[in-house]
Amino acid sequence: MTHAAYSALTSAEVNRSVQGRTLVWPIGATEQHGPHLPLSVDSDLAEAFAAEIAAGLDGLTLPLHQIAARSLPQSGGGLSFPGTLYVGGDTLIHYVRDVLESLVALPFERLIIVNGHFENEPFLFEALDQVRARGLLDGREVYAFSWWSLVQESWTAAEVPGFPGWHAEHAGVTETSLMLHLRPELVTEERPEHDSPPRSGVYLHPIDVEQISNNGILSSTSGSSAELGEKLFRQVTDEALAMVRQGEGLLLARTRPDRRGRTPSDATAPASPAPKGRRA
Repeated sequence: MTHAAYSALTSAEVNRSVQGRTLVWPIGATEQHGPHLPLSVDSDLAEAFAAEIAAGLDGLTLPLHQIAARSLPQSGGGLSFPGTLYVGGDTLIHYVRDVLESLVALPFERLIIVNGHFENEPFLFEALDQVRARGLLDGREVYAFSWWSLVQESWTAAEVPGFPGWHAEHAGVTETSLMLHLRPELVTEERPEHDSPPRSGVYLHPIDVEQISNNGILSSTSGSSAELGEKLFRQVTDEALAMVRQGEGLLLARTRPDRRGRTPSDATAPASPAPKGRRA
């Protein structure tokens, strides 16, 4: 599938090209991912998912954002390893809010934000809610999610034995597999192991970096492959497209023309249960 890039439009084309369409905004990071993966992992994955989702919805992709919230030791390895670039959470909230305020001047119908960095999520949601509270999103659909939130628990149980939880899947089997599928030229031959992933939701100080990670990875890469990455990529994009096409949980769920197989009589039908999952 192909998709159109918003940034390739001319100013004269913008309003006509985005009228009633879906915009997909990938938000990633520039963050250390151990000795085997590039700093661009979170951005590469967010951009790839966004492109596939945009293509499936005849949408346009917005420019990738690559500077993220600060990496934390028990979800991203922290700042003890070189390469990570970051901004403070309040700065990220203001940045996303300003971008959203500029976007709402355009006649698009739906915005989808695809996040690829664990620590970004609460700040993205806060920025969206501040813009929503001002009424700037009225009459439009918005979906914002971290890609791992769409992974079914049954999928991880079947495909990733001993899954440590998405907070600890930093540079582990899922991200390594996705990169082997999408950007194999950026993956080195090393396959680090770490058999004691950190707990979720626990802040420690002072922290023993060598105990909670192995050169910046929080779990293990055993079992990673391009084939597993392709399966995971398809699982996430299929879930995303189904969620949007069905309008799960939205007041506007049955009013959009690209909702396939829906009729006006479906307007009062309950939405399907949202998929369960978390993060990578």
